[in-house]
Amino acid sequence: MSISASVVKELRERTGAGMMECKSALVEANGDIEAALDILRKRGQAKADKKASRIAAEGRVELAMDVAGKNGVIVEINCETDFVARDDSFLAFAREVAQTALDKQPADVAALLLLPAKSGATLDSVRQDLIAKIGENITVRRLEGLQATGRLGSYIHGSRIGVLVDVTGGDDELVRDLAMHVAASRPQFVTIDEVPAVTVERERGILAEQAVQENKPPEITTKMVEGRLRKFFNEITLVGQPFVKDPDVTVGKLLEKRKATVRRFVRFEVGEGIEKKAANFADEVRAQLEAHA
Repeated sequence: MSISASVVKELRERTGAGMMECKSALVEANGDIEAALDILRKRGQAKADKKASRIAAEGRVELAMDVAGKNGVIVEINCETDFVARDDSFLAFAREVAQTALDKQPADVAALLLLPAKSGATLDSVRQDLIAKIGENITVRRLEGLQATGRLGSYIHGSRIGVLVDVTGGDDELVRDLAMHVAASRPQFVTIDEVPAVTVERERGILAEQAVQENKPPEITTKMVEGRLRKFFNEITLVGQPFVKDPDVTVGKLLEKRKATVRRFVRFEVGEGIEKKAANFADEVRAQLEAHA
């Protein structure tokens, strides 16, 4: 029988099982989602049921690069605790995800998870099995590839921050130093030209309002806004930042001196942008006592 994609999606969200497992169960259950849920539970494929909704903000960033040093990929794989992030099975899964992403170059995470792992099962099935084995929610959150026009540099800081950078000119030492700088200083753009106009206008408006509140003459206010805007650009652009190994020199000046150019960079940090629930153990215990009372 025909099973709609929306029903497969609903079952997958409720169980955390893979798409193919959900569809197979629905076919066997003649489209009855509750019966399909029971089938998955009996097969042990729905063990991730409640775990799929838990926040996975720990994990690691994994890099993979080809032997020619021209193509690289960076992925973020998440779990719930730092303890699991160091588990050998989790580490092996993360490495396989990154290598598969490099070899097959999928368009996005959804396409990546449908690709076969070494075992022959899909990466998503391997993920589900790992959830059942370890007992934590595990997700492949994002991936991004970079094809270098110059030298492809990389840097991993403690498995939590990963950087790929494409640099023309310079040497290998400079490329690595630039990757380390990006990891440490978190630039958002390479140059001012990359900053979206809406971001510039928003910041200009904020700075203008701040200047007006200082009751300065209009001509002074204009100069203040432009000066502060330049400082803002220096903070968010790679070329405007002080170089981490020599703060007296900006990255832009360093590149000029070394006759090099940064074409693009990618920076991932584990858990960035994920809202973590702040747990208060005392409050949890108190709530449990009150519930029993």
